[in-house]
Order: sequence, then C-alpha cells, then structure tokens
Amino acid sequence: EGEKITTLDNQKFDLTPQILIIADTQKPLAIAGIKGGKGPEIDSGTKIVVLEAANFNPAIIRKGSRGLGLRTDASLRFEHGVDPNLTESAINRAAYLIQKLALGKTANDSVDLYPQKVYPQKIKLDLNYAKNLLGIEIPEREIKNILTRLNFKVIGVRNPLSVEIPTSRLDILIPEDLIEEIGRIYGYDKVIPVFPTASLVPPKRNDDILWENTIKNIMKEAGFTESYNYSFQKDPSASSSQGPAEVENPTSQEYRYLRPSLMPNLLKNIEKNIKTFGQIKIFEIGKIFTDKTEKRMFTGVAAGHDFYQVKGVIDLLFDKLGVAKVWYDDYQATPEDSSKSLWKEKKSAEIKVGDVEVGFLGELKNEQKLVAFDLDFEKLKTLALEDQEYKSISKYPATIRDLAVLVPPTTKVEEVLNVMDIAGGSLVVDIDLFDIYEGEGIPDGQKNLAFHIIYQAQDRTLTSIEVYKIHQNIIKALEENPTWQVRK
Repeated sequence: EGEKITTLDNQKFDLTPQILIIADTQKPLAIAGIKGGKGPEIDSGTKIVVLEAANFNPAIIRKGSRGLGLRTDASLRFEHGVDPNLTESAINRAAYLIQKLALGKTANDSVDLYPQKVYPQKIKLDLNYAKNLLGIEIPEREIKNILTRLNFKVIGVRNPLSVEIPTSRLDILIPEDLIEEIGRIYGYDKVIPVFPTASLVPPKRNDDILWENTIKNIMKEAGFTESYNYSFQKDPSASSSQGPAEVENPTSQEYRYLRPSLMPNLLKNIEKNIKTFGQIKIFEIGKIFTDKTEKRMFTGVAAGHDFYQVKGVIDLLFDKLGVAKVWYDDYQATPEDSSKSLWKEKKSAEIKVGDVEVGFLGELKNEQKLVAFDLDFEKLKTLALEDQEYKSISKYPATIRDLAVLVPPTTKVEEVLNVMDIAGGSLVVDIDLFDIYEGEGIPDGQKNLAFHIIYQAQDRTLTSIEVYKIHQNIIKALEENPTWQVRK
C-alpha cells in the first residue's frame, strides 16, 4: 500500500495491494504480467542478466490492468490465458538466443517453482455425436488425421475415441470444441445444406382460456363489464369453515388474507360506482382460496336490474355454451360456508344442470337492490366440454300451457318437477319454472310455483284434446300429494 513504480516508458503508477508485482527485498521491480519497471532496465552497460519467466492468473492480471488503466501486449496475453508449461521452454529459448547472438554465458542452472503442475486433459469423442452435430459423416481415419495434425493425441481405436488435449490449447474444454476443430479443418463448405425436417403440430388447446374467453364475450354482449380485483382482502370473516388462507408476508394489513369469495370485492366495486351510474352490471372470473384448496369461480352483480333480467342472462349463457337440462331450484339455505349469509332466502335459487349444482342466483342481503350470481367455473367448463346428444327439432308446432301449484315452503322445486315429468311422459318436451312467490294472495305457510309446460310430438301436430288429457294427468298426479294444491 502506498508504493510507487516507474515503468520502462517512464510512467509513474501508485500501487495497491490488489496489484501483483515482482519485487526484491526493498522495492517493486515490475508490474507482474503487465509491464517492467525502470529500475532493472537493461542498457549498454549491463553485464549480468537474471532471466525470469512466469505464468499468472488471468483474472488477477485483468484486475490489475483495469485498476491501473494500463493495457499492454503482455497483459492481453495473460488475460486470455497462457500455457504454464511453456514457461520453461520460453526461458530456455531466451538463454539460447543470448548465448548465440550476444555471446553470453550461463552462470548456473535454472530454478523452477511449479507448485501445481498442469497435465494434459483427456476428452471422450463420440463419432456418432460428431456426425449428428456436423450434419456430415467424416471417415474415422480422416478425423484421426485431422486431430493428429492439430497436435492432439488420439488414444484408442474404438468409438468413442479418447483424445489428449495439449496444455497449450486452453480453448478446448468439451467434446463440442473438438468437433468444431474437426469441422473447421475438414471444411464447412463440404457440408451439404439440408432443410430441417419437423412436423407441424398445433399446440394443445387450453380449455381454461378457451371457455374463459367465450364466457367473457357472452357477458360483454349481454351488457356486463368485466372487473379485475386483487386476490387479497383485509377481513377474514367471509372465509369458509375450512379457515382463511393467510398470507405469510403481506404487503400491508389490507392484503392479509386470500379471498374466499369473489363477491365482497365486486360489492365494493358497486358501492364505489353506484352514485355515478344508475345501473351497473359487472362480473369477474378468478380464483378463490381456503387454507387447503383453491378453485375458479364466475361471479356477477347487477344493480338496478331485477331477478328475472339477470336470470335471462344466465339462460342465454347456458344456451350459447350448449349446456342443456338447466333448471332452477328454490333456495333453502344450501349454499356452502360463507355464502349462506349473502342470499335472500325467498328471492334466490340454486342453478342446476341435471343433478349437478353449479351455482346460485338471487337477490343479496344488501341495502341496495342487488341481484347476483355465483357459478363454479370448473363445473361450467366441464359441462360445456361434454358431448351433446343431437336431437332433431320437430317440424310440428309446440303447445304451451301454464300451471301453478301451492306447496309447503320446505318443498323443493325438484320434487314437483319429477312428478310433472313422469306424469307428462314423452310428449312433454320441457318444463320451465318461471316464478316462485310467497306473500300477498298466497295462504300462510305456502308458496306458489309457476311453470311453463311445453307439449310437442315428433311425428304429428298434437290436438287440443291430446294436450288437455296430458295436462289433466299432470294435475291429477300433483294433487295426489295432500299438501300440494294446483291453482285453477
């Protein structure tokens, strides 16, 4: 630290402990691997010369050269690496030239300090791999000849060949380096260009993205706006009975828990925008979380719209997705976990496809009149992917009759539909629940279910007498239950 040196070209440099030097017991003599010092310079009066040859670590030389801002031929050579086994040959060559050209005499033998001798390494060369990599088959004899001419020693006669790399070839480290040398000498011009052969295979269809985009387009056509919300929330109270999924390192207390439902954030969106817009229809497709599971949901909220308007959108969605056998069962506190507190019991319905419950639709317990739906995206996707059985449309007209029945509040729509379906037989092609009502005009302890019944045959036009008889069979079957009453 603090030492100085003047180089052969009279430049002065301040030295640091990071710069490697050659020195005697008193002062630095040269900057190792970069430039010699002025002190030991040879001039016309020099009688005795001490020859020193060394090999240095490339990283140390580069660091010293950059630190001093000094680039020389020597530093460039050492930075790129020099064969350490050339050191002895170099000093012997210098001594020979001094003796021959300057009539010098050697005083004594050399002193050699070589703590870690570097030996030639061996590389396995697979001839088949060389053929595949170069794209051309070179005879084995030619490969051996090329390697020998490049001063590589080929050991063995069987594939793979063992090739000994001279220590002077610091650039040969892996089989690919050897193959490159073979190709370079053999001639790349001898490689015949061939178009690569590859089969064009379309990427596997991502059903999640396909159906998500399909649903988004349908909802946008229906006037809904897509919403994007964070997957985090502050309050864990809406979490399911399985427990809230808590974030280990939340960015803030506002984002401490993973959302167990899409509904709370959508309600916040409504609250922020309802004063500006009289009517709002928004939806979101995203993941919800518990402490053990996660799944994708499709949820929407509408402000300023009634139940049947939103139901019409859901019907449109199922129709465009090609999902049949969709029906609505009256809600009886069956939604899971936190969802129980969201829905008005007498103004909500379960959405079912066959026997599969896919979600809920109804008014929310909120100060504002909000209608919402909450659908399981995975179930919806599975239903949309199912092969649909084709059934030709009848060319004969259909007849529609309405029927209303009073039932106890605990009676599920499914029970009534089953009775009507069995009694109607094959000529009843569809039964659609269009109203569930309790209140004024309905006896206490009962609710009114209203249905559209569609009659149609594939081979003829049904007469009014035929329709009347089937309709009466349905009424008779319903009234066999003493707690049910068909309204007439």
